[in-house]
Amino acid sequence: MTTPTVPLPRSETALWSVPDAAAYLRVPAKTLYEWRYKGDGPPSHRIGRYVRYVPAEVHAWVTSR
Repeated sequence: MTTPTVPLPRSETALWSVPDAAAYLRVPAKTLYEWRYKGDGPPSHRIGRYVRYVPAEVHAWVTSR
């Protein structure tokens, strides 16, 4: 198992992938998928076949906890 790393700085408009969001939250990617299935966790968006996260929404979700 690899250790997650914090995503590299990107532009403010760049979306995070599941591994990016999982690394930021320091949880396994599987946890994000479970939260998404249950309707918990940070807001996520499906873009085609990919799940993406808006960094500002993830930050807001963290501060609301």
